[in-house]
Amino acid sequence: MSLEDVPLETVESKMCTEFPRIKIGQTIADVEEMLAKYAETFDTIDYIYVVNDENILKGVISIKKVYSTEDNNTLVEDVMKRKLVKVEPSIDQERIVYLALSHGLKALPVVDEYEHLLGIVPYDKILKTFNQEVKKDIFRFGGLFHRVGKEYTSINSSASIMMESRLPWLIVGVLGGTAAASVVSSFEEILSKFLILAAFIPVLVYMSDAVGTQSEALIIRSIALDPELSVGGYIIREVKIAAMLAIICGFLISIVAIVGWGNYFLGAVVGVSMFVSIIVAVCISTILPLVFKRFNYDPAVATGPLATIISDIATLGIYFYVAILLIDFLNLV
Repeated sequence: MSLEDVPLETVESKMCTEFPRIKIGQTIADVEEMLAKYAETFDTIDYIYVVNDENILKGVISIKKVYSTEDNNTLVEDVMKRKLVKVEPSIDQERIVYLALSHGLKALPVVDEYEHLLGIVPYDKILKTFNQEVKKDIFRFGGLFHRVGKEYTSINSSASIMMESRLPWLIVGVLGGTAAASVVSSFEEILSKFLILAAFIPVLVYMSDAVGTQSEALIIRSIALDPELSVGGYIIREVKIAAMLAIICGFLISIVAIVGWGNYFLGAVVGVSMFVSIIVAVCISTILPLVFKRFNYDPAVATGPLATIISDIATLGIYFYVAILLIDFLNLV
């Protein structure tokens, strides 16, 4: 599904135009008079927005600030907050949730490219948007296509729609599982000689899936919320984190194998394999959504089943090749 096929819900669809605004040069007394006269006509009165004669947004005053200012003759520009968090009408609705939560705001002003005040997104719209985005992300991470034909998956969708949304990724899972089984069967000879290696396949696959899922969630959220994301810097940071996690987890599983099974060869194989597979899984789960985005496809398509299958196959290949290399190095056969 390309990004053009996904209906982009923008800030413009969420904003309201009935809200309190005051001009530079007016006083707190003017604000109180306006609120007393027009309060019932406003969609929200959490903030008073200060504009100039050209309707360019200059500042904002909270209701608390209005009624805590002792001198009613104080000019609004003397008490307004000038460092503003604002959005343009064309950006994705996910952005307003991130900005409101990260800055502790009840509403967000919407301005055009010339800073003209067009409207505001009130708290109730922000909460509804948050709820929509959470449900959408849950479906995506669960391996469901959000859109099936002209229908959209939701909790109340019919059985046929839900089946259509789930089936494609399950088919991908069957094909991927078959490929993974082929990888295991191709190393049947080494397994017959070192059967204990099979006991650690589940934990290696689980760990690569776990760290991969974490990386998927973080990169997709970052792409959605920060259009100016520094991809290079982000990938370098993720690789560093992956290396630290891989060292810790690889060391722990190696100790478990040595202490529990009394086998230093097994400890070396599972420790090195886990170290490499975790780094590879993080790279796959981080880079794959970026590739999808680069080619104008929804990055969420890369979540869950697709990245998991690729990671599983890579983990199995790494595990057995590490075993073969160590066997040859130690002349165990």
